[in-house]
Amino acid sequence: MNPQVPTDFHIFPVQASAVASHVDALYLSMVAFSTFFCFAIPAAIIYFSVKYRRRPGNEGPRHVETNKSLELTWTIIPFFIVIGMFIWGSRVFFLQTAQDPNAVEILVTGKKWMWKFQHKNGRREIQDLHIPLNTPIRLKMASEDVLHCVFIPAFRVKQDVMPGRYTYLNFEATRPGTYHLFCNQYCGTSHSNMIGKVVVMERGDYQKWLGGFTGDPPEKVGEALFSSLACNTCHTGDTGARGPVLNGLIGSQVSLVGGSTITADDTYVRESILNPQAKVVAGFQPIMPSFQGVVSQDQVNALIAYIKSLPAGEDTQKGKETAAAGPSQGTVAPPADVNTTESAKNATLPAQDKPAATGENPDAPAVAPADNPAGQTTENKPQADQGAANAGGENAAAAQNPGAEAGQDKTNNKTDVSVNETSNAATTAGEAAASAPAPDASATTTTGEQQGVQ
Repeated sequence: MNPQVPTDFHIFPVQASAVASHVDALYLSMVAFSTFFCFAIPAAIIYFSVKYRRRPGNEGPRHVETNKSLELTWTIIPFFIVIGMFIWGSRVFFLQTAQDPNAVEILVTGKKWMWKFQHKNGRREIQDLHIPLNTPIRLKMASEDVLHCVFIPAFRVKQDVMPGRYTYLNFEATRPGTYHLFCNQYCGTSHSNMIGKVVVMERGDYQKWLGGFTGDPPEKVGEALFSSLACNTCHTGDTGARGPVLNGLIGSQVSLVGGSTITADDTYVRESILNPQAKVVAGFQPIMPSFQGVVSQDQVNALIAYIKSLPAGEDTQKGKETAAAGPSQGTVAPPADVNTTESAKNATLPAQDKPAATGENPDAPAVAPADNPAGQTTENKPQADQGAANAGGENAAAAQNPGAEAGQDKTNNKTDVSVNETSNAATTAGEAAASAPAPDASATTTTGEQQGVQ
């Protein structure tokens, strides 16, 4: 009985992307050239070995002069062949990596041992990727642990997914259907199970599928995360804040400590979140805590999406000018607050694991407001201000009655007098202070506010 060959059997995967035919043409041409020379070179060796073998009467080889035409021929022809392959391959490479401004961007996170995808409206997928037909697609990829690689054979594309930076993969599907997605880099014991699929849909069907999601887009998730991690206590958008202005950051030139500059892209923002001490903006102190291990890669993507959504305004230009001018008193901040770091860590904990907060909402983290750098709660702040006001009132009263203050100091310094004399002196000083005119309320309030700010 003859074995049945499947009708859909292909030696090569189907060509399902705009670049697949170009890759196949280049690959088959290189295979053809390699095959030709693989047989031509051994055949020439065998032919010349037989023809010029040693024979009776022809024991010694005769001297042959240099044939420049022959040497130029076997040098120039291979040179143009390999240069032609290089140029052809470069064109295919640039075709694959060319960025279309209208491409649909999809976030990809690789981790042991799964693929996670997030679409523009916030819809998420695991192992499956739905994309529209005849639409440029741009995958923005990062790894949470080790090196991975997105490989879609039907599209003839693959790209490494690395920890610590973003990589990108561009393609356009030209044939509807379902295709394999593999991890092409060994990433651990279950590497062979890191298999997904790409579902290419008609544009109308894709929009219906995408529209069925009712969750928040990444920028909305990032905005909520920005507040819950207390990022807004330093990055207030003002030029005098403790953190740089984030409006219009992406794509701008950032001046760093040491005099160097860098273009702010997604990789720079990601590094600034996870390792803020690596590149410190000029004019600011390295007080930002690291969020490595506090936020996931999906949360980093959401924060970057929120920062991209911030509109550029006047404060943005002022902030850039302030950063370029160097350190100033308005931008130098006190050491990082421990409470801010703790609240950032607690923000990612489940609700039952979060510590009790000081506000009305028990699930909200205890975040120090921008005007409270010491991290004290709003419940204690009025008490501190009242104590400062009382201290200011006592100082004003003492200033208006120096005799009472001198009498009190004299009483405190005399340690060898009797208890009765000490009591009488204290009473006399108290009556003198009581008989003095009341201090001005506005002066007392001003003194208390100054001490509260200090």
